[in-house]
Amino acid sequence: MYEKPSTNHNKLTMKLKECKRCGTCCRKGGPSFHLEDKGLIEDGHIPAKHLYTIRRGEPVRDNISGSIIYAPSDIIKIRGQGNTWACFYYNEDEKKCGIYEYRPIECRVLKCWDTGEIERIYGKNMLSRKDLFSKVEGLWELVIDYDERCSYKEITNLFKETGSRKGERFPEKAAELVEYDNTIRELVIKKGSLDSDLLDFLFGRPLSVTLKTLVQI
Repeated sequence: MYEKPSTNHNKLTMKLKECKRCGTCCRKGGPSFHLEDKGLIEDGHIPAKHLYTIRRGEPVRDNISGSIIYAPSDIIKIRGQGNTWACFYYNEDEKKCGIYEYRPIECRVLKCWDTGEIERIYGKNMLSRKDLFSKVEGLWELVIDYDERCSYKEITNLFKETGSRKGERFPEKAAELVEYDNTIRELVIKKGSLDSDLLDFLFGRPLSVTLKTLVQI
């Protein structure tokens, strides 16, 4: 979920001057990564298997407007817990962060009583997959090829051209891309011996999941 800082939440909590550890921010989803966070991943403080990528052009719901927007670039985020958006590292029982000393910049600057600082960095200097592993020979070329074949710009145009609506089947071409997506994920696990938990970071969320959003636009 691509989430813009909420100024409404700021108005409701303007009397606060310190974090009350209510967990509201952590339950709404993990942070997006900026270039300043690159070392957290490279040094192993936050493993790539705990991340996922929202790819450029991917339709995502903006919690502020309630509308669907299209990601302007790679957005790398911490995955949720199970089927929820709650940050993977949030400990609900103890109401604390499991990586507090190594938390990303969005977590460090976020103050629910004053959203000015996080609004200042919102959408700027975003970390991308290219920044992290473009020098990994073979793997990066595979990701580039995947992104070209499964470009959200082309997929979105395809849905617009076919006029697909909620409840209808995917256009034939889109269905073929879903099958390709499933196949490439299986192949990199079997032949590349990659951890399956890395797939949503390398290739983004499965098309079988994200294309359901496009059908409803």
